Amino acid sequence: MIATVSQEILAPVQEEISKPFTLEDFVANPPQDMEWVNGELVEKTGMTVKHSIAQGNIVTAWNNYATAHEPGGKALPEAPCRTQKQGRRPDCAYLPAPLFAQFNQSATVPRSYPLIAEVASPTDFAEEMFAKAIEYLESGCEEVWLVFPEAKLIMVRTIDQSWQIFSPGQTIATQKVLNGFEIAVDQVFA
Repeated sequence: MIATVSQEILAPVQEEISKPFTLEDFVANPPQDMEWVNGELVEKTGMTVKHSIAQGNIVTAWNNYATAHEPGGKALPEAPCRTQKQGRRPDCAYLPAPLFAQFNQSATVPRSYPLIAEVASPTDFAEEMFAKAIEYLESGCEEVWLVFPEAKLIMVRTIDQSWQIFSPGQTIATQKVLNGFEIAVDQVFA
């Protein structure tokens, strides 16, 4: 026997299924491995072992330094944040102690992290990475690192300085956040 269901029961279910996923939905409950970009959910893909090595080395180094010099600050991998326009998951993000205490129970940080590193994967386009860096800076970020594992380059931009490029054999230092932190470019890619 086949039972029929009245329209009164189906209408709310159909409405929920067809309801678009909004930025507010992302902020409240960010889906794993997804960003909210230009009005739709986009899966983060293309990560490689080289990508993961650089990401892990940066997060570990930032956390080790913070433990010794800025207790209470935390570096986080792929933790969601809201920019002025999008819902993002930076590869590496740092929250100083006061902001960590304020937002550590949040599903999504309601602004850009003060210090962010984005690690390029083979499927990333340079223009999109630079646009994302500017988006972060326009949304409260103070310093962005763009990390290129294949080329072994790191580009840094702050809210008040133009791009600086660091290559193997050089040491990179934070400019605005996590003051005093330094790491050899070679260590990022080791």
